[in-house]
Amino acid sequence: MILLLAGTTEARILAGYMAEAGIKTVASLAGATRTPVALAVETRVGGFGGDAGFEAYLDASGITAVIDATHPFAAKITARTARICAARGLPYLRYERPGWRSRPGDAWHEVADYAGLSAIIPVGARVFLATGRQSLSQMTHLADRHLICRVIDPPEAPFPYPNGAFVVGRPPFSEASEMEVLGTLNPDWMVVKNAGGASGRAKLDAARRLGISVAMIARPAVPAGIERREQMLDALEWAEAHGRT
Repeated sequence: MILLLAGTTEARILAGYMAEAGIKTVASLAGATRTPVALAVETRVGGFGGDAGFEAYLDASGITAVIDATHPFAAKITARTARICAARGLPYLRYERPGWRSRPGDAWHEVADYAGLSAIIPVGARVFLATGRQSLSQMTHLADRHLICRVIDPPEAPFPYPNGAFVVGRPPFSEASEMEVLGTLNPDWMVVKNAGGASGRAKLDAARRLGISVAMIARPAVPAGIERREQMLDALEWAEAHGRT
């Protein structure tokens, strides 16, 4: 049984391929989204309860290999999973889509982390945050900018800063729809994590056309020495080698 740590578009597609190939798979979703898109394999939702809970699940479910296809910025999950799998001698694969690269006409400014944003985004600027609700706790140094944070689910609490608001939107987004949203909100800057993927590229194409500056947050480093794939068919080939029934 392969455990597929999911939550990305690529993980959902890979789950479908694994089901078609007859690879016994259980997917795991963190539960951050209230109504996630259904996967083609057995799916569990929610955290494991720390290291001990994760190891107990591996034993109880008869997991023989793990594919980590979580978000490129889920650094804590990846580090924990890689460490535990290595200690147990359990085959582990990090499947991570390639990052975005700038094109002619893009006004991208790369920063290493959230802390670097205040050095490039001027005080008073209107800022569209395409980094998710959980990133807001790390934006205290931008409280003197006007922040607009896009979320998938309607917020249950007020916006945490005086100058800002939520906007609700569920992907996938087309370039046309992103042009409409950004044209209405009229931001000076957009903050994006370099997550990669075709489905998220539309906002960057719209920003280029509208002349919006983009603060691109670099990906966190992944643990050294782990096995990685960036192409779907390569990940499926690995899955077939480690879990075909």
